[in-house]
Amino acid sequence: MNVNLARNVLKYSSILIPKPDVPFDQPDSSIRKVLICPLDWGIGHATRCIPVIQLFQDLGFSVIVAGSGRSIEFIKREHPKIRCIDFPGIEISYPRKNSLTLKFVTMTPRLLYNIFTEHRALKRIVRESGASLVISDNRYGCWHSDIPSVFITHQLNIQIPSVLKPFGGLLKRLNYFLIHRYTECWIPDFEPHRGLAGLLSHPKNLPANCHYIGILSRFERLVKKNMDQFPHSLDILVMLSGPEPQRTMLEEIVMKQLAKVELTSVVVRGITDSDENYTIEGKTHIFAHLETPKLYELLARASLVICRSGYSSIMDLVTTGKQAVLIPTPGQTEQEYLARYLMDKKIFFQCNSRTLTFFTP
Repeated sequence: MNVNLARNVLKYSSILIPKPDVPFDQPDSSIRKVLICPLDWGIGHATRCIPVIQLFQDLGFSVIVAGSGRSIEFIKREHPKIRCIDFPGIEISYPRKNSLTLKFVTMTPRLLYNIFTEHRALKRIVRESGASLVISDNRYGCWHSDIPSVFITHQLNIQIPSVLKPFGGLLKRLNYFLIHRYTECWIPDFEPHRGLAGLLSHPKNLPANCHYIGILSRFERLVKKNMDQFPHSLDILVMLSGPEPQRTMLEEIVMKQLAKVELTSVVVRGITDSDENYTIEGKTHIFAHLETPKLYELLARASLVICRSGYSSIMDLVTTGKQAVLIPTPGQTEQEYLARYLMDKKIFFQCNSRTLTFFTP
């Protein structure tokens, strides 16, 4: 168990004690409810909410998840009994070329307006659901003035392209202003030695309401099973994720490379609304999506993992102790920084999608 996470959750239990003789999934107005709102930019924010959900369920709380897109579909697959509420956020697609800077500059008014509309919608959802606590994973508008609200993020120092560095101070002040709307901010990282996220999660001046809770991984409860019980019968496991069209672009590159080599491989496409699976030439197995236990087994069997350098994927890799090659999404400064930082620390390898090449030993 993540002890720091448990300590922070238990801190709220004194004011959020559920009725002891009523199961959490049985309707009862006296049961305290926790509303969890993951960001829908890929499924990473939803996957790292799994240990939070599990811990609140262990304590007897009723968990409600509000979200949209692939993130809410992932939660429904992992926890089909949980009540889910449609709560759309701003939709984002990554350009096919490295022009994210211009795209985000032009999107800034929409992003700010979305925070306002998200906050207004959140108040309605809290009122209708009866939630006593809100947990927001990187959704800036999901605080509530009348009940405790927690913000989960590893990005205290948001990385921006060099051309926008003159605006870095303004962005940091805006980020801290929004974080201070929340009762607390939980940072999913280790505090010593700049942790896994480096400068992203370790600013010079940490806001007073921020606390390090250790890393969050959906595989946390499965690592008790010895990975050695699974033979290394798989050469490469590819885990695709992230917004379109970059997810599809990397998939196309990977498939072309795998076709050239005699390696056993599995590609998990990260498509949560499909159960499609098939095999190509008897050596490459394709899954649209896999539930956590099956994906854990494949991780255990794989000699090498290839995936994006999204922070949730990195926390999963560290939790399971797997070797990996990280491929940052082009133009996404956070992923580019994390891939470089973890390569410099000799934790993972990194390459870009243009230079990805597989060799048969």
